[in-house]
Amino acid sequence: MLAFAFLFAVGVVSATFGSIVGLGGGIIIVPALMYAGPRLLGETMSTATAVGTSLTVLVFTALSSTFAFVREKKVDFQSGWLYFASSGPAAVVGASITGHIPARPFEIAFGAFMLLMAALMTLRDRLKPAAIDWSIRRTYTDPQGRKSVYGYNVPSALAIGFAVGLISGLFGIGGGSLFVPAMVLLFRYPPHVATATSMFVIFLSSIVGSVTHWLNGEADGFAVLALAPGALIGGWLGAQIVRRISGQALLWLLRGTLVLFAIRMIIG
Repeated sequence: MLAFAFLFAVGVVSATFGSIVGLGGGIIIVPALMYAGPRLLGETMSTATAVGTSLTVLVFTALSSTFAFVREKKVDFQSGWLYFASSGPAAVVGASITGHIPARPFEIAFGAFMLLMAALMTLRDRLKPAAIDWSIRRTYTDPQGRKSVYGYNVPSALAIGFAVGLISGLFGIGGGSLFVPAMVLLFRYPPHVATATSMFVIFLSSIVGSVTHWLNGEADGFAVLALAPGALIGGWLGAQIVRRISGQALLWLLRGTLVLFAIRMIIG
């Protein structure tokens, strides 16, 4: 019962946070399963199983928050489906690689990746969004009537999608830590649209990646059953909170959280 309650709480917290910053919550679930698993579940959980379990829960997290974002008309489906065209196959590749990486190198790589993303987000204040005249242009009008113009082209969108899918399958963190800053800095997406569209792509990619992990026997059914109900609640809650947070606040929240979890993973 204690294990179930703990994992349920992890599901709520990770999904709430994940849907706010577009990460999917895996940066909380994976370390929680790896470090608390031996005490609560009575067994040592491999990195591949932690990632597979996290990725399965991300399906519920992303589904819940995506529904909320869709109702608010913040998801750019046109670009989202394009990103998924490459992120789906890449998620299968990433999920297939995870089981071949030893635990300690995985933790260091996990932490280093998050530090890299935190650095990118810190530079965002010093860097202007790329002034590129993309061939595909999109517009978004927020509830206050402010119009934002952003864009991309097919090759660049597919490249970003592939990177997101690979990271999603490999680390089980959804890939939003790369996706959101790339969308904001490279394609000039408004932060809220980037977060919402990121969660939609994460939802699709996490389905593909989690199926691969399950086929490889890399998922814990009990942990999924405990985490998933909390994730559904947290995904909805995060989508409600994000409406009350400015785009700048989203970026600061993302930076700080990435640094904290990166340090924890690297020092072991």
